[in-house]
Amino acid sequence: MSSTTIAFEKARAEGRAALVGYLPAGFPTVEGSIAALKTMVAAGCDIVEIGLPYSDPVMDGPVIQAAAQRALEGGVRTADVLKVVEAVAATGAPTLVMTYWNPVERYGVERFAADLASAGGAGLITPDITPDYAQDWIAAADAHDLDKVFLVAPSSTDERIAMTTAACRGFVYATAVMGVTGTRATTSELAAPLVARTKLATDLPVGVGLGVSNGDQAAELAAYADGVIVGSAFVQVFLDHPGDERAALGALATLTEDLAAGVRRA
Repeated sequence: MSSTTIAFEKARAEGRAALVGYLPAGFPTVEGSIAALKTMVAAGCDIVEIGLPYSDPVMDGPVIQAAAQRALEGGVRTADVLKVVEAVAATGAPTLVMTYWNPVERYGVERFAADLASAGGAGLITPDITPDYAQDWIAAADAHDLDKVFLVAPSSTDERIAMTTAACRGFVYATAVMGVTGTRATTSELAAPLVARTKLATDLPVGVGLGVSNGDQAAELAAYADGVIVGSAFVQVFLDHPGDERAALGALATLTEDLAAGVRRA
């Protein structure tokens, strides 16, 4: 059983959903992203997603695009991402990388899997590649005992959901909003039906990414999802505090605590 699955089971035993937090490596700096992610873990994130900044983030909204661009302008490379993984994984929180497929292919699939495992990473979330085109990654992940997290969407057929979940390990990522990422004022009516359909196909935990930005939204989502995934709201904290890392870390801790309380209210 993977460390990610264990974290979900621990949350379930406590009668709540797991809180999954995302931040790109290298934003605002490499060391700053390490400090931020450690703050998120200390304040209540059960599982961490570390973004690998990419020059063509077509599935990301403007907030995460801005963060990735700043990281790239700061010179962040895959080696830096692995450095962040190693530092955050040392906290004991399951630490996954979320990345577009092109950087993994350029780095070398087997090499990436080996280096990610060596850094203590739990696995990889791959939003733009599906299991039927991911044989190389599936083989490398299995060889290095890494989680494989693929995405399902409201547009996925039941057959597609079954195929996707069968290839997953760790959890299934349900993206319940059609379009790019970003915070939203209300949760989507598409989320609960997607989670229900996904759970018919698998016993794996189902985490939902929906643009959650506060504890009340987290509580609403946690009523039916195994995990509440938050990204843009965490990134926005640093965009709101340019050049003031101390203030940003304080605001980040406050936001994480609110979200962690939310998944416990459901």
